[in-house]
Amino acid sequence: MVKFFLVYGVLLLVYNYYLQHYDAARNEVDGFTVIVATQTKELLSFFDVDAMITADPFAPSVRLFIQKYYIAKIVEGCNAISIMILFAAFIIAFSGRWYKTVVFIVFGILGIHCFNILRIALLGIALYRYPEYTNMLHGVVFPLAIYGAVFLLWYLWIAKFSDFAGDGK
Repeated sequence: MVKFFLVYGVLLLVYNYYLQHYDAARNEVDGFTVIVATQTKELLSFFDVDAMITADPFAPSVRLFIQKYYIAKIVEGCNAISIMILFAAFIIAFSGRWYKTVVFIVFGILGIHCFNILRIALLGIALYRYPEYTNMLHGVVFPLAIYGAVFLLWYLWIAKFSDFAGDGK
C-alpha cells in the first residue's frame, strides 16, 4: 500500500505542476485536454459525424458540437490523466520486473487513452440522440465504462503478468 500511495502522490504532484502552467481564470485549457478534444472530433469525423470543437469563451474547456448542436464541454477531467495515474500507481504497487511493468503501463495508458477518445465520441453521439438521458449517460454509464476498462486491465495485470500471478512468472 505504501508503494501505491507514494507513486500515486508523486504522479499527482507532477500532474498538478503541469496544470499550473494553464490559467483557468483566463479559460486556458491544458494541452492534453485539447488533444483529447481534437482526437474525439477527428474520430467522429472519420465516421461521417458532423463534429466541430471550439474553445469555450466562458470556461476552461473545449466545446463539442455535433450537427452544429452544442453537445458538451470537454474539461480537464475528461482527459483521463487522473485515471491513468491511478492505473499506473496500481500496476507499480504490484510490480516485479521493471521491464514488464513499464511495457504494461505504456500499453495500458495508450489503451486507456484510445478507449477514452472512443468513450467521449460515443457519449457525444448518445447525448445528441438522447438528451433526456444526459445525467444517466454522463454520470453513470460512461464513467462505469472507463473505470470498468481500467479494472479489467488491473485484473489482467494481477492474473497474468505481475509477480503475483499464479505461475509466478
